[in-house]
Amino acid sequence: MQFPSSFIPSCDSRIGVKLKGITLAMIAVASFSAQADSLDNARNIERQTNQVAQNAQQKIDANSDQSFQLQAEVERLQDQIDNLSLYQAHLKKLVASQEAEKTSIDEQLTNITETRQGVVPLMYHMIDGLQASLEQGVPVRMASRKKRLDELKTLMGRADISEAEKYRRILEAYQIEIDYGSKLGVYEGQIKLSQDDIRQVDLLYVGKIVLLARSKDAQHAWLWSQSQQQWQDVSADQKSDINQAYALANKQQAPSLLHLPLSVTQASEPNSSTQETK
Repeated sequence: MQFPSSFIPSCDSRIGVKLKGITLAMIAVASFSAQADSLDNARNIERQTNQVAQNAQQKIDANSDQSFQLQAEVERLQDQIDNLSLYQAHLKKLVASQEAEKTSIDEQLTNITETRQGVVPLMYHMIDGLQASLEQGVPVRMASRKKRLDELKTLMGRADISEAEKYRRILEAYQIEIDYGSKLGVYEGQIKLSQDDIRQVDLLYVGKIVLLARSKDAQHAWLWSQSQQQWQDVSADQKSDINQAYALANKQQAPSLLHLPLSVTQASEPNSSTQETK
């Protein structure tokens, strides 16, 4: 069957069709390539965006951590400030207390100076009182009492002894004098009966109102008369009471009531007695 020539495509038309197909294919390839590049670009942009976001988040986290650290540091510094404020207030109180104590000490030093100026004359008056007691009272343990008095007089002139120690020693001497006035005691000593008659005897005292002397063989006894300032013989009927007193003073018998003549009575009343309960 034959077709009209108009229905048979020419060689040029076939070539044109091919070219158009190639062109379309190239366009399609170019379009696909462009789309692939766009997709890669989009992915790159997405990756970059994610990286930027990640970096930004890291910075935010770092800033947040730093903020927490700074906040903690601020709180720690605030605690230190509060503690320092309290300590400063405490120091102010201490300084005020020390100033008050300093003022008090200054006043005390002034008072001590004034007191010392008054105490020194007082100590000399007290020593004079001890001397008057020795001179006017019954001569009990005169040797040791005179020695003590002389030591006190020497002590007052020593610069290496404090005023407090001097005062203590004077008070100690007064306490010893008080003990002599309230105790029963016996000791060895000498008495002078006359210019040429000096005896070694046992002396007994009851406070400062009775002073007796007894010979070593206990055969003779004498009573000190304060008014006569001399020793007097004791009557024979009193020797038993005297021997009892010596036994009591030497702890050779139990305490009992004593009847003894008094050294402080008048010479006209040598037989007057006192009662001492032991």
